[in-house]
Amino acid sequence: MSAQRLFSIEFFPPNTQEGVEKLRAVRAQLAQLGPAFFSVTHGAGGSTREKTVSTVLEIQREGLSVAPHLSCIGSTHDSIRELLKSYRDAGIGRLVALRGDMPSGMGDAGEFRYANELVEFIRAETGDRFHIEVACYPECHPQAKSPEADLQAFVRKVNAGANAAITQFFYNPDAYFAFVDAVRAAGVDVAIVPGIMPFHNFSKILRFGEGCGAEVPRWVRIKMEKYYDDSASIRAFGLDVVTGLCERLLAGGAPGLHFYTLNQAVLTTEIWRRLNLK
Repeated sequence: MSAQRLFSIEFFPPNTQEGVEKLRAVRAQLAQLGPAFFSVTHGAGGSTREKTVSTVLEIQREGLSVAPHLSCIGSTHDSIRELLKSYRDAGIGRLVALRGDMPSGMGDAGEFRYANELVEFIRAETGDRFHIEVACYPECHPQAKSPEADLQAFVRKVNAGANAAITQFFYNPDAYFAFVDAVRAAGVDVAIVPGIMPFHNFSKILRFGEGCGAEVPRWVRIKMEKYYDDSASIRAFGLDVVTGLCERLLAGGAPGLHFYTLNQAVLTTEIWRRLNLK
């Protein structure tokens, strides 16, 4: 396996002290896998900003590499400038720059409209101080006018200064390979790391997929529905599906994998073990 491949893990910031303690235990378990970095999400409209910052700084103090998410929606130039200073002072070297989601009822989107504007601002403020990851959508962003418009939006983020990309989760490897081919044809050569979502909770995954444009294949849905409440069969089948997806992606040249853990350790650990990742 190529030494350039990076395997990373994502958390969301907990809302309660119980959640904080649980995440510490989960993180300790997943840290044993030796991921290249952990990332920490930023709630819709900046709703978890302080929790994100505290989680990020705690991970950094533990001596682990961490990449905080920054979101356009609800952010101002001053608020992003403040975050950049905090992260730079803490010695953090990697960021994930996103447009983010607009919460229901929120009237002010902030001073950034699109992720490329956020990337441009980070570069203007900090130069090459940070390695910047951005998002991309192998099955097309649900709000994009067309696949071509979605591709051009991604190209603008890279031209603004993004170093690499992490995809939205997906279960169709052909969609990923077709997207990479289109990106390369557009003259962009940054690493595009597949985002991997284990089947933590099938009904929740279906809702996530509906919201972000990620299709769960019909054959997978039929099989999962057949198992009904047989949790052992659901877990085993889900592990097989996602492990097979990862194997095909890596065999096809994917530069790594980014695991959406939903603050759980068991499934990611098992897939990691099956893939024999280092």
